Amino acid sequence: MRKDASVSESKRNAPGPLSVSMEEELEHVIRFKMSDFKILDCVSTGLGGRADEIVFEALVKNRLSPLYNTKVVLRRLKTTQAQRRGKRAIEVLKKLARRRLMYHSYSMQVHGYISSLMSNGHSSFTLVHGHHGSFSLRHWLQQSDWLPTLEATLALDEESVRKVGDTTTGGPAVSRHSRLIRVLMRDLLIGVNYLHSHGLAHTELRLENVHISPVDRHVKVGILGNAAYFHENAENDNTTENDLDRRQMMIAFDMRCVGFMMAKMVFQELMDPLIFTKFKLFFSKGHDPSCLREYLLRVLNHRLSSGNVGFQILDRNWGAGWNLLSLLLANKPSKRISCLEALRHPFLCGPRWRIAPSMEIIRWGLGSTAVRITEEYIYSLPQRRKLSHFIELMEMLTPHSKPKHWQELIPGKWRFLYSTGRHIGLTLRQPPARVLIGDVCLTVARDSKLNNRLSLTSDINFTVMRGRNWSHNKIGINGKLVINSSSRIQAGRRLYLKEENTVALGQPSFGESNAEHVLAQKLSSTRWRKVIPFEELPSSLPAVKLISGDIDLTMSLDIPLSEDIDAARNVIREVRTQVPPALFDLSKFICGTYVDSRLLILRSVDGSALLFTRSCLHESHNK
Repeated sequence: MRKDASVSESKRNAPGPLSVSMEEELEHVIRFKMSDFKILDCVSTGLGGRADEIVFEALVKNRLSPLYNTKVVLRRLKTTQAQRRGKRAIEVLKKLARRRLMYHSYSMQVHGYISSLMSNGHSSFTLVHGHHGSFSLRHWLQQSDWLPTLEATLALDEESVRKVGDTTTGGPAVSRHSRLIRVLMRDLLIGVNYLHSHGLAHTELRLENVHISPVDRHVKVGILGNAAYFHENAENDNTTENDLDRRQMMIAFDMRCVGFMMAKMVFQELMDPLIFTKFKLFFSKGHDPSCLREYLLRVLNHRLSSGNVGFQILDRNWGAGWNLLSLLLANKPSKRISCLEALRHPFLCGPRWRIAPSMEIIRWGLGSTAVRITEEYIYSLPQRRKLSHFIELMEMLTPHSKPKHWQELIPGKWRFLYSTGRHIGLTLRQPPARVLIGDVCLTVARDSKLNNRLSLTSDINFTVMRGRNWSHNKIGINGKLVINSSSRIQAGRRLYLKEENTVALGQPSFGESNAEHVLAQKLSSTRWRKVIPFEELPSSLPAVKLISGDIDLTMSLDIPLSEDIDAARNVIREVRTQVPPALFDLSKFICGTYVDSRLLILRSVDGSALLFTRSCLHESHNK
């Protein structure tokens, strides 16, 4: 069209810096004139640009152009920085032109530019790029009927869902939402990986910059105006250590942005700026992303995960979605997952594709399923047996068995979830004081003076309910029981005594009386044979031995019960009845059998196992 324009024409239409040099740099795209377009009288909402951009929709009316009668976007860049972004997008196109099909599929297609000299002496630079639908992905998700509309735009038939390993179309809203996220995430990751494989980082991945084309049904990752080379000297093939560090940091930054986009696609609540600010605050405080589920349950005001579609999506397939999200948002850049690794993750692979899970995924799945069962609250015998099995399997697969690992991982606040010991409630009893147990937390701090010494604090929140209508009205006097103790840790082993059928570190608890027989059955099953690192039940497992000291107990109430000291004694006695003994008397903890970044299992003197999850709410929930 205007590609072969003369140098003299260039000099008439552009100032000095944008004349010959720009013509040489941008020769691989078309230089248009404003007269080549018919400006339309409206602009789609999803094309809204920055403050230094003016956006038009237009039709190409030059009959000699291969784009004749095609709708395009004219993005006039007013400032020097904005013009630099536009020229960068054209420069990136030159690098990606070797695989033009991939570029057209996963990026906004840049057709060319318009450059001219304005009356005030400043240069005008307008980028001409493709029109890929009226909405950005953010605007799609803000629509009230976004799910069926986006499904129709992507035309999700059996052939398309087969490409993400799925077997069906339609179904419940949760299944449809989950399938759509897999389609969008896989397309997004393929596009980002295409850039990374060409030595480029996007650096500006946001929902506002991503569009979905109704023509080829691909996710477009923007116009790449802020794309950056991994290596400062892109022409030099010699990579130094600094170049490798720069490459890792830039890829990690892109993957973190992908993680934030995935979170917003799953949880519609995060589209609210205030809630998303709390979400980002979780990471800015350095909390481990593996604890994100525990945090979001409280931030989104959901006591049960079953009440939220986002939780149901990520909880499926043994909590694989939470695992992928934690890897995308890992605090350390070196720990973040790459595009290719993410594309092979079980969450993004449908049931048609059999993915051999890593040991990390297996541990994650066991822990996630155990946590979900504990949330059901009413524990029938099959549930209790299943929880005991999962806890035993987690102990066998523990990734950290040495005291030095525990010293690094165990400090923090842990919320109590479940005990394999006896459960005593209020339903079938008439105690002198009716007490409803709230959150029970165990806080572990490392003593700076001695490497192997830890301080333990058990916080038991409860409500003393008064009146006969306590079963319907749970309002009462709030109280808190605080137990402090110190403990010394050292290496040890947990023994299985076959003859006595007991655990060497204590008598077996409810659900564990036949632990050896149940575990032997698990080990012999086809499902677990490839997972467990030994063929038969071992005689012992590595553990960390806890040697406790004296305890100190303090109780506080918002309002005094009465002047009678017996009332306080009855409350303490009732709390002690309902709470596992080891949480009331910390000296009853005798060993730790499993710890990672989000879950903790401790064994008490009676052989029962106590399951905890790491909590970050004391620092960030109410901010």
